[in-house]
Order: sequence, then structure tokens, then C-alpha cells
Amino acid sequence: MVKQLENEARTFNGRRSLIAVIIIVGISWLLTTFLPDDPADFGAASLIPAIFLIVYIFVTKRILEALTLASIMGFIMVSQGDTLGAFSSSLLGVMMSEDIAWLFIVCGLMGSIISLIEKAGGAFAFGEWVSKRAKTRKSALIWTWVLGIVVFIDDYLNSLTVGSCMAPLTDRHKVPREFLAYVVDSTAAPACVIVPITTWAVFAGRLLEVNGWAPEGEGLSYFIKTIPFNFYAWIALIIVPLIILGIIPTFGPMKKAEERVKAGGPLAPPGSEKIDIRAGIVNTLPENPKIMNFMLPILVLVGSTIYFDVDMQMGVLVTMGFMFVFYLAQNIMTAEEFTDVSLQGLKNMILPLMLMVLAFVFADVNDQIGFTYYVITSASQYMTPALMPLTIFAVLAVTEFITGTNWGMYVIAFPIVIPLAMEMGVHMPLAVSAVLSAGVFGSHICFYSDATVLTSAATGCNNFDHAFTQAPFGIFAAALTAVGYLITGFIF
Repeated sequence: MVKQLENEARTFNGRRSLIAVIIIVGISWLLTTFLPDDPADFGAASLIPAIFLIVYIFVTKRILEALTLASIMGFIMVSQGDTLGAFSSSLLGVMMSEDIAWLFIVCGLMGSIISLIEKAGGAFAFGEWVSKRAKTRKSALIWTWVLGIVVFIDDYLNSLTVGSCMAPLTDRHKVPREFLAYVVDSTAAPACVIVPITTWAVFAGRLLEVNGWAPEGEGLSYFIKTIPFNFYAWIALIIVPLIILGIIPTFGPMKKAEERVKAGGPLAPPGSEKIDIRAGIVNTLPENPKIMNFMLPILVLVGSTIYFDVDMQMGVLVTMGFMFVFYLAQNIMTAEEFTDVSLQGLKNMILPLMLMVLAFVFADVNDQIGFTYYVITSASQYMTPALMPLTIFAVLAVTEFITGTNWGMYVIAFPIVIPLAMEMGVHMPLAVSAVLSAGVFGSHICFYSDATVLTSAATGCNNFDHAFTQAPFGIFAAALTAVGYLITGFIF
């Protein structure tokens, strides 16, 4: 089956793509004749774009194309004739939203920061420093895991800095990029969701206040109550070193990636250069590269982010200003070179940002056709107080895997889950943690989520292959998580 899909992906040429598009659009228009006028009444039909998206991605491995077509399918269903207008309005709304503006500023400038550190020789010096302490393959990966836990303030910061800086070192030890991407991704968001001073904690805490569980101003303290029950985050973090050390053997697609590299094949899977934020950088190192050119910008980034109430946007702006003064004062580069390198870093983030924009558009049309609402409300009919944490985790993990926007899913899910859990008398920290765990798991194995895309960009690994090779380990952790919620649901 896998070989058939791979062959299909290779032979999916321009003509076949055009035929597929015409068929998909035609079927979508035909479907509209059987749909109710009100999208709120679509019911099970709201699942159609999501099912199409997953099938199309597995057949073609073309994620940008799949997101675009699935979104168009959804807009055909909901627009009542003005499909292009609906798509245009959604795209404009997404591009003008505060979330996307934040993503462009933070992720774009993070690309600049990484490129500047590379140009200044900071990444090379850091790699040399770590290589003296990580002399084996296992120790290099353990160092990656440890750094992922240490840089806990934000998962974007975590993935982009740890992934980009550790890739050269793990390359020396012939580690497949898929394996590096798994280690980075499985320590980024999981660490952020179990530490109370992160962007995740601030965001989730505010949602808990808005949706009536936490009193005003006490969202963070209520978020802390969920930490012991955030089973997926804990399990995902613990599994990583067990796999690195061989206590849990690699299996599935990851094992094939290992065999590819052992046989002398490339470290990165095909197509990875398109998303690699270091691709195309011709780096002329300065004389005597210094580790402080890596450490000080990262410390300023973390410190300023915390200082400005865990605001990553303020953190990257302060860091860019600091790096300009710090690097020019050392005569490492001129102001013109600083600008050129910064722009190159921004350019390298275009594909990851485009993937996230289309993921947000797809999430928007899913909201319009009532996908998430339908899935949650349908599942709620079969919930009991004891089974609710498990049901919440399972259902929302699937919806997050499809929509790919974990924070967006939280915005939709908490107003439904929190009142329902209160009404049913469910242990609230357990119910809330099930939502948080589902968001982390779903984004881990989604091909186009922000976690997957940014980790792929930082580690130089094609995001389809990253998600595909990581999925078995994520599902293993999710299965253990489900057992945890089943047991604790009856205990509490």
C-alpha cells in the first residue's frame, strides 16, 4: 500500500493534477445541491473537506495543494455560488488577523535572527562547544532533548533555535533529519504546556478566565492545576530519551529513515531543501568564531520575552536591536550586510509561513461549515462523567490533527467543554488538561500544523516526512495518555 502511494505521488503530473482539480470542484458543486442552506445544519457533511484533505495528502504528498483544494471545497459548500469571493474574504481576514500578523513578525524575524547567528559564526562556535561534550550520536541527541527543555518559554522559539543550531552537530553523527525533527518537536510544545511561565500558559490561562472556570486574574494559577494531568506532554517528553538510548527501539517509517542513512543515503528526505531555513545560505565565518555570538542573543531573546510579560514579539524586536549593536560593534558585519542577512532569513521563512496561512484559511472554512462544533457535540451525546476526559482527548486530538491550529482549536473547544464538564460534575483540571493534551498531540502528527512546519524548517526536514515518521511515536504516547485519562476519569 505504501509503495502504491509513493508511486502515485511520483506520477502525479501537471495534467493529472488539472484533471483532479476539475473533478474535485465538479463534485463539490454537485454536493451543494443536496446540502441545507444553513451551514449549521450540514451535520456529517461538514466532515467532507477534512476527509478529502487527509486522503489527498497521503496520495500526492502535496500539502499546499491539498490545503488549497480542501479550502475551496469548503467554500463551495458554504458560499452559495460566490466561492471566489468567499475564499478571497477568508484569505483577507486571515492575513489581517492579529494571529497571522504576529506569526509573520515573530517567525519572520526568528528566521532573521537564526541567519544572523549563522553569519556571525555563533552557530558554528556553539556546535564546536557542544561537540566536545557530545562525542557520540546518543549524547548529541540527548543534548538536543535537554536544550529543548531548557528553552521552554515558547514552542516557536524552541523549535527554531534548537533545531537550527543542533542540525549541524547531529549531521556529523549521521542522524536522519527525521529523527532530529522528532526530538525537537517532542520537546517544544510538551515542555511549554507543563511550565507555568510560557506563552502557552499565558494564552490558556486567559481562556480559562474568559470561559468561566478561573476567576478574573487567576487564570495562571488555575492553569497550574492542570499540569499534573497533562499526560500527553509528560509521556511525550519521557519517551524521547528512551528512544534515543534504545530502550524503546525505533520502528515504522523512522526505522526506514535510519536504514536509509546507514546505507549511505542522504540525511534529509527528498524535497527538504524547499523548507530548510538554512538552505541557500553561503556563510563566510569570521575569524575566531565566538560562542557569545550565539549565547548572548539567545539569552536576550529569552530574557526580554519574559520581561515583557512573555511577549515573543517584543522579545524578537529587542533581540534584533541588540544584535545590530553587538555584531557591528565587533566589526563582524556592516549595516548593509546585517540588512541583507536579515532579509535572507525572512525569505527562508516564506514557505513555512505560506503553509500556516493556508492552514488558517482551512481552519476558517471548517469553522464556517461547523466541523469542530459538529464533532464535539456529536461525541458529547455519548459522554459520561467518568469517560469524559478520555472522550475529550480522543475527539479533539482528531479535530486538531485535521485543522492543524492548536490554539485555534482551544478557542473553539473551551467554550463547549468547560460548561459541559461543570454541568456533568467532571473533575475540572482533568477535563481542561485533556483539551490541552489533545492540542499538543494533534499538532504533533498534523502535516501542516505550526509545530510541524516550524520544526521542519529549523531541522531541514520535509514536513510530510517529519509528520509521517513522528506519527507512530506520537500515537504510542497518545495511547498511553488515553489509558491515563480512562483510569483517572474513574478515580476522580
